[in-house]
Amino acid sequence: MSFSKRMGITPSTKVIQSESMDIDLRNSLWNALIAFYWNLYRSPPRRTVGREDFVRGSNLHQLAISIYMFHYKQPIDTIDEYWEYFLQRIRVTFFKAQWNAVYDFIEFVVQNGPDTNKKKFLEACNDIFERENSAYRFVAEQITPITSSEEINEIEQAILNSDKYGGVKAHLSTSLGFLTDRQNPDYRNSIKESISSVESLAKKLVGDDKATLGQALRVLEKKHNLHPSLKTAFSALYGYTNDADGIRHSLMDNESQLTKADARFMLICCSAFINFAIDSVED
Repeated sequence: MSFSKRMGITPSTKVIQSESMDIDLRNSLWNALIAFYWNLYRSPPRRTVGREDFVRGSNLHQLAISIYMFHYKQPIDTIDEYWEYFLQRIRVTFFKAQWNAVYDFIEFVVQNGPDTNKKKFLEACNDIFERENSAYRFVAEQITPITSSEEINEIEQAILNSDKYGGVKAHLSTSLGFLTDRQNPDYRNSIKESISSVESLAKKLVGDDKATLGQALRVLEKKHNLHPSLKTAFSALYGYTNDADGIRHSLMDNESQLTKADARFMLICCSAFINFAIDSVED
């Protein structure tokens, strides 16, 4: 803790930044972009006498095109000729943007930029988010509202673990996307995708495209020592989503008001079950 914070001259902690972004957070994110992306720039092979820092033909030319075409939705023939001026324009836009647009931009760069430093950039951003008391973290390359690091890890691990289980990963990633869409979150469909991820895993575990979660739980109980109380808990949770008053039926009820808490709870629970089931099978 700095002298000023120890003496109480400046606050020792910040208010959680959920719908705002102070200059410390914005500066730190820009610095991370410089360190892990913009510093990757390499000029194209020399073509003329004079300047060499062309955007066209450089190793980041495709990223520049993607930013203009898909993020800014601007004509690509307005991209500056030289990298210096291109980056100046990006910088001005970054520092003038609303807080949510900054998150949109760094998320876009992660998903469309080179993979060289992606992992380090994600780690750096999450360190920055934590240090500056942001209410968000990167989870599976998407910026997500957080409540705890354990919840983030559970979801990330489920997405990572489910690589070889076909549709499971797709359902989890789609659920996360619906939940974290800052402009138009879709909690109903997020919950549907979470439930579908569990059903998809059940079919893989049982080896039957018509298998249910109940059948998968029996397989885990017989072959992998699933504790009876855990089986009961998972069955009860899944049963709640399918009974007459459950979430799945309420998805068809326009009067039902599902919340972010409902969708987040279901995603975390389904992720936890998927991690448990896969670890049990592969142990």
